[in-house]
Amino acid sequence: MNLARHSITATNPVHIFDSRFDADCEIFTTCSPAGFAVYKSWPLQLLRKRELSGGTLAAVMPMHTSSLLFLLGGGRSPLYPPNKVILWDDAMGAEVAELEFRERVRGMACRRGWLAVSLRRRVVVFEVGRAVTRYQEWDTCDNPKGLVALASGAFSTLLAIPGRQMGHAQLIHLPPCAPPPPKGPPPSLPPKKPPTIPEKHSVSIIAAHTTALTTLSVPPSGRLLATTSSRGTLVRIWDSLTGKLVREFRRGSDKAEIFGVAFRPDEQELCVWSDKGTVHLFTLLSAASNRQSTFSPLTPYLPLPRYFESEWSYAQYRIPTQSSHISLSATHVSRSATEDIPDEERCAVGWIKVSLEDSTARSQYELVALTYAGGWYRLSVPSAIASPSSSPQKGTHARTPSVASTRSERSSKSKGKEKEKEKDPESHQCKLQEFRRYGRWDGWS
Repeated sequence: MNLARHSITATNPVHIFDSRFDADCEIFTTCSPAGFAVYKSWPLQLLRKRELSGGTLAAVMPMHTSSLLFLLGGGRSPLYPPNKVILWDDAMGAEVAELEFRERVRGMACRRGWLAVSLRRRVVVFEVGRAVTRYQEWDTCDNPKGLVALASGAFSTLLAIPGRQMGHAQLIHLPPCAPPPPKGPPPSLPPKKPPTIPEKHSVSIIAAHTTALTTLSVPPSGRLLATTSSRGTLVRIWDSLTGKLVREFRRGSDKAEIFGVAFRPDEQELCVWSDKGTVHLFTLLSAASNRQSTFSPLTPYLPLPRYFESEWSYAQYRIPTQSSHISLSATHVSRSATEDIPDEERCAVGWIKVSLEDSTARSQYELVALTYAGGWYRLSVPSAIASPSSSPQKGTHARTPSVASTRSERSSKSKGKEKEKEKDPESHQCKLQEFRRYGRWDGWS
């Protein structure tokens, strides 16, 4: 008789190799040792899964909500060579094409009818239709992370890749993206004319950082570009047409690896997540809405470091570790670095639109975070703490006050903020609305 004690627990982690949203965050794909699956982002629903034998996948990327998927082999026993991208039609359940390169594929991005493949020192773009045709390729600096970003909105043109120099971003404009196919009956009004696309753009290279880039992100319209570097402290927002720096956000003061940046579809906010296990939210509407240092009003009058001018996130959320999934309010539990378990801090975050319960006509944006341990988190976003009129914009002072008066005013404001924080200690935190699991092959629903 076997009297050994077995551990049977619902917190046994699921090993996820990769999870990523489609361009509209309506669905997401995930690959595990058993195969790959496609889920509806919200409400969470398993749409279909494919069990694969003979090897594993490193990434599965959907082309919007179509049946076309791009597969990339990887892991200890790759299903496909790592120098190939497989085009998979899930409606047919078979491969329809493959793209082979002379080196390992580092990253991919897609939009309707287009695919960008990132290699170590170049990016190749393909037009995907009834046949796959090579469009063009561009040289980059050393790009081991495979950074590449494509604007996916209707009539957008932007392709963002690393430049030939470290820390630079290169902006390329492709033919306009086709609009999504109409849903339901045809509209009674005539369709809107597409926006006029300038023949020549004013900028093609942005000197974004002095160190290597770690992320490149664009909203669906392609009007903006977000960049981060290997330091992991700053997120810079650029105008893709003029190349000017629009905003600069500070994730933190210590070094971190930023995993991703996601714009809200209406370009009013963005979120940033890193290996610290925290999701930070910033607003693009007003600098006064983000948190700032108590010394920030003194920067026009005193030669203070730029650190004191920084805009900090107005809200954040710390993703619980795997051992905290039963009690979501539990604190972070330390673990050994040698344990063979998924990285609990790694995740993918996307924006979804949720209808409010009081009225079906009203909706709001929320966040969905996917951990590589199989956790699905839906987070509601608090409103920005400060109003745009609570502090003046930079460079718009009606009068020049003395430093002493500024200090006294700032101290009184800081006391008022401390009182507000005491009344509402969770005002800077996103609220967990729903937690579920994904990635299991044993028939969860």
